[in-house]
Amino acid sequence: MSLAAKDLTFAYEPGAAAAVDRVDLRVSAGEVTAVVGPNGAGKSTLLALLAGWLTPTRGEVIVDGRPLRGLGARRRARRLAYLPQQVTPLYDPLVEDVVAAGRFPHRSPWAALGPADRRSIDDALTATETSALRRRHLSTLSGGERQRVLVASALAQDPAILLLDEPTASLDLHHQVELFRLLRSVAAAGRAVVVVTHDLNLASLYADRLLLMTDGTVVRRGTAKEVLTSSDLKAAYGPALVVVPHPVTGRPAVLPDGEDPT
Repeated sequence: MSLAAKDLTFAYEPGAAAAVDRVDLRVSAGEVTAVVGPNGAGKSTLLALLAGWLTPTRGEVIVDGRPLRGLGARRRARRLAYLPQQVTPLYDPLVEDVVAAGRFPHRSPWAALGPADRRSIDDALTATETSALRRRHLSTLSGGERQRVLVASALAQDPAILLLDEPTASLDLHHQVELFRLLRSVAAAGRAVVVVTHDLNLASLYADRLLLMTDGTVVRRGTAKEVLTSSDLKAAYGPALVVVPHPVTGRPAVLPDGEDPT
């Protein structure tokens, strides 16, 4: 299983500057890839292109050696699960129904949930620590609870490739860490994970590879030690950062420099 992009380019309007400009990448099963970079770098646009939600101006997304554009909606959904930053349901569903919606590519439109569907739903709720919420309506949840339920829906889809845009938004520290640990276990089970995140330290600890983007382009790619360097981060984010070894893992940890601007 693999996901690749070749010369991927996209502009939101004709003649406008490219939001994603000539990006090449390859993601393999068993890996977590974190896409990092400042606001406006093109991270979310890249993920939407990889999911097929946007059509590239130039270039191609390839899944298992085949163009993504040639896959029908159901077949695509069996290969890819995509969780964008914003999800707005048309009604106020129960949590259990939100997660069950992830099973749509695996059954007929009006078929009842089968044993395999129910196992996938239960496993996804357990993995995201949302089992106790299953009979609650989505509107009654906190932002963090809601986010975990949406992740559960993506997991219940049982995809080969999981694409997540800022999945730790609204989560407390415990659930941020647990989610990244979950993504590591998802990858270890033979899936590919691509996650857009602003948390450089979680990316450093849990991602196999990182892509650092600025102005629509990938300016650095590799391991955390190769990407999270002081020079590259200062060029991308500004000078008020320091990079130090994590006290336990030795991986790069990114901190504000702590200087008083006054």
